[in-house]
Amino acid sequence: MGFRCGIVGLPNVGKSTIFNALTAAGIESANYPFCTIEPNVGMVPVPDPRLDTLAEMAKTKSKICAQMEFVDIAGLVSGASKGEGLGNQFLGHIRQVDAVAHVIRCFADDNIVHVEGSIDPLRDREVINTELILADLDTVEKRLKKTASQAKSGDKLFKTQLTILEELEKLLNDGKPARIMELDDAGQKLMRELCLLTAKPVLYVANVAEEEILTGNQWVDQLREVAAGEDATVVMISGAIEEELSNLPPEERQEFLEDMGLSEPGLHRLIKAGYQLLGLINYFTVGEKETRAWTITKGTKAPGAAAAIHTDFEKGFIRAEVIAYDDFVACGGEAGAKEKGLLRLEGKEYVVQDGDCMHFRFNV
Repeated sequence: MGFRCGIVGLPNVGKSTIFNALTAAGIESANYPFCTIEPNVGMVPVPDPRLDTLAEMAKTKSKICAQMEFVDIAGLVSGASKGEGLGNQFLGHIRQVDAVAHVIRCFADDNIVHVEGSIDPLRDREVINTELILADLDTVEKRLKKTASQAKSGDKLFKTQLTILEELEKLLNDGKPARIMELDDAGQKLMRELCLLTAKPVLYVANVAEEEILTGNQWVDQLREVAAGEDATVVMISGAIEEELSNLPPEERQEFLEDMGLSEPGLHRLIKAGYQLLGLINYFTVGEKETRAWTITKGTKAPGAAAAIHTDFEKGFIRAEVIAYDDFVACGGEAGAKEKGLLRLEGKEYVVQDGDCMHFRFNV
């Protein structure tokens, strides 16, 4: 698994069109609100040219990419927390994702109805943020009521949690997301238990018209300015281009992108932004039978990286055999790297680097 990304937004902003194009899932998308009823889930491979190079060098029989999961839910509208539209009944489906992609309409088209009646990215952003905050506030208030009762026993853990929940309730009531709250280990543990939507990192997907994919427009500029204030990323995608691209045969896609002046699909830009947002990297296992990319968090030590393959690898970790990607390629593979002394034996304290080619030794 690369990472899991929930997709939110107002109806008719292009959420399902973009999801459909990025995942080639073939779901319905149409020009009316609430086309998406049940949540749609799609898996896509994480593109990494290094994996292709390694698989070719190893003459591997099987090449396995890291995977990214998209979860698209029904569009939210102002008042969803009070039951407007389809309400917020589907938010539970994205409580377990790693990050939230907020799709915002940044294109004009008289043929596509906007649920709010006009194009205004900042208003749309505020509507969705408010609904997510209200959903989180409901979760916190329920937990707060329960914890307040438990804290009467004098239990230190419940008293600590009560203090955190009270601060969190005030923050949300002030219209601020949970992710800006500074927390110690106990607070972080509680936050993980709560699975709050506004605690998750967010990136904004600006859906622009086909002719504005290279230049952007004033709406994208407005969104970028606001996003910069909260250390969020804006990824510019044209749903129309991505949809057309997904319908082309694979051999024609690169030529189409070049004709549009693009070097890569919007999916690639979105995944790169997600990796950067979450601090993710890939390492590789290389062999004739299988060459595979594994996704871990930057700063992970060797035993933790081994756990991505199997928890037994972490429990019985002895050492890791490591070759940097550039050395692996420059030496023509593992044998050449060994001859030049570029295969290293690393222990439990080794911090895995992006692109490392690794083989783990462990006790069963």
